Amino acid sequence: MSKGPKTHHIVPNPNGGWDVKRGGAERASSHHETKREAIESGRSVSRNQGTELRIHNRDGRIASSDSHGHDPETTKG
Repeated sequence: MSKGPKTHHIVPNPNGGWDVKRGGAERASSHHETKREAIESGRSVSRNQGTELRIHNRDGRIASSDSHGHDPETTKG
């Protein structure tokens, strides 16, 4: 699991709510009451910065990922 600076993570906050964190960061970039709000915010930041977005469950496991990086295009067109 990559937790480097090219990722953002939606993680549960131990005190309630959800955090958006840059990979490898100690502190959250932002805090939200609901997971949905955190995902919306995280997607926006991830798109702007071209990072992978990892969405975690309450147990800490990654539930899904979105790539907003610069994937090489493999098809002609």
